[in-house]
Amino acid sequence: MAADTDSQGRPIVVVTGIGVITSLGQGVADNWGALAAGRSGLKRITRFPLDGLRTTVAGSIDFVPLEEFSTPALSEAIAAGAIEEAVAMAAVGSKGAFPGPLFLALPPVELEWPQRRALAAASGAEGAIGYPDLLRAAAGGGFVATYERFLFASVGETLAERFGTRGVPIEVSTACASGATAIQLGIEAIRRGETDVALAAGTDSSVNVEALIRFSLLSALSTRNDPPAAAARPFSKDRDGFVMAEGAGALVLESLAHARARGATILGVLEGCGEHADSFHRTRSSPDGKPIIACMNRAIADAGLAPGQIGYVNAHGTGTPENDKMEWQCLAAVFGAAAGALPVSSNKSMIGHTLSAAGAIEAVFTLLSLRNGLLPPTINYDIPDPALPIDCVPNVARPADVAHALSNSFGFGGQNVSLVLGREPA
Repeated sequence: MAADTDSQGRPIVVVTGIGVITSLGQGVADNWGALAAGRSGLKRITRFPLDGLRTTVAGSIDFVPLEEFSTPALSEAIAAGAIEEAVAMAAVGSKGAFPGPLFLALPPVELEWPQRRALAAASGAEGAIGYPDLLRAAAGGGFVATYERFLFASVGETLAERFGTRGVPIEVSTACASGATAIQLGIEAIRRGETDVALAAGTDSSVNVEALIRFSLLSALSTRNDPPAAAARPFSKDRDGFVMAEGAGALVLESLAHARARGATILGVLEGCGEHADSFHRTRSSPDGKPIIACMNRAIADAGLAPGQIGYVNAHGTGTPENDKMEWQCLAAVFGAAAGALPVSSNKSMIGHTLSAAGAIEAVFTLLSLRNGLLPPTINYDIPDPALPIDCVPNVARPADVAHALSNSFGFGGQNVSLVLGREPA
């Protein structure tokens, strides 16, 4: 039996439960079936009017019932679904008593237009509504639930209470790296001996009109609206931007010793993690790619591996012209002449970009790829880009026996996190 610690004497961190919800469906089985088949979950937005909008498609989740829609409400609901699946799969603790802390990635929270309108209507002011009017309306009572709902900590605190996690929930928002950041925090807590078990999750339901307009003004979104399934085109020469999407992913992390002691089924190993801040620009990466290169190298080294031992990369792969180009250049720097033969696919071609949740969701998908010996494709790859000589597993899933995989998450503001995942230990 393999040792319970790695070459640096740290507890080996394994995954014993996973859960996921995306536009492809609810649960691991539905999501993996769609990914393996190369099926898209992107569709025309029906949540709000699209008049005047250049982008009209998203990977929205419209099958989860809510009393009143808001980003924090849906984020909480889908996170709860993913966590419930992961905890049940891990069979750890008892109902409402998870034996470890919660590390949660979620989007920034701000008051949304329906709630703003309700406050304005209650203010009694005529004509233009100013901030003092809104304060007066709020002070009149009746909006306590709204106030609590739109606190950043509300989602994590509610989930922690529901699942009975230990200690104060740790909530992070590091742009598109958030989900991977939450996993990294869980890994580090177990390695430091602070806990034997941790719950890491990412959730995001930011498909609202304000977010759509903001990303559109940054020229970041695809405007290929017809058909919706063809909008996300990572690494293709005709890529024109990412597609906003919603989803949640959850992983139960344990020390290998703890998992073995209770006879848990081990789904895979979180072998290494690396991060590196860029701080070059609010949206663009440093042109020399050094922070992203360092991020990947740190993760591989943290896993005690050499680049040549990585057999698959789950790319950040958003489909924006600049991001895909930068990721390829950095992969070429890390893997050298072998980069062109290394399978590098993007789940975002099928589920869109789930923003704060992406790192957690894609870590789940990477584990499934290793366990099932199948690499999900990058769909919509119709026109190869000669500037990106990349093996993106085009259009059709590929059987592959891979022992170690790298999952990349690169966010606005220079937030970069890479994870190395491996199959269950012998």
